[in-house]
Amino acid sequence: MQLNLPTLLTLLRIALIPIFVGVFFLSFRGANLLCSALFGLAALTDWLDGYLARRLGQTSAFGAFLDPVADKLMVAAALVLLVQAIPTPLMAVAAVIIIGREFAISSLREWMAQIGKHARMAVSMVGKIKTTAQMIAVLLLLYREPLGFFPTLEVGLGLLVIAAALTLWSMFHYLLAAWPALRPG
Repeated sequence: MQLNLPTLLTLLRIALIPIFVGVFFLSFRGANLLCSALFGLAALTDWLDGYLARRLGQTSAFGAFLDPVADKLMVAAALVLLVQAIPTPLMAVAAVIIIGREFAISSLREWMAQIGKHARMAVSMVGKIKTTAQMIAVLLLLYREPLGFFPTLEVGLGLLVIAAALTLWSMFHYLLAAWPALRPG
């Protein structure tokens, strides 16, 4: 295992998860801002580690494995916390769709790799747009307080619904790409 800068950033993202969860439950003024900042830092390291790995030629099998795991752990932790903080059917359904899709597509990718057809499972543009909408939505929902006239909670929920719809769309895209290997006979 080679510890290069991109891999260290990914490990930092994983290390931030328990800190993020702890801060979420603190009740001092500005805790929501700190929690949002921690999630924002994690999202930034997600982008930065991939950029640096490509730019510096420091890609590795370990990094390629760990990066999506770190992303999924951070997003799942945030969504579980948000369902507790915003206990609405809309929040719960969106969280279940997003987390459930991650399980389904991760399993599908693993299976496709085992049968030698992993290339069909490349990340699509819809997935990238979904991730962007999801990260912004989670940031706004973690903050929750209006910023002047900007309704962060409402916009965050709207973006999360869009992210959940894009999640279903991207899942359909992956299933369609894998269909020739999935269909019987």
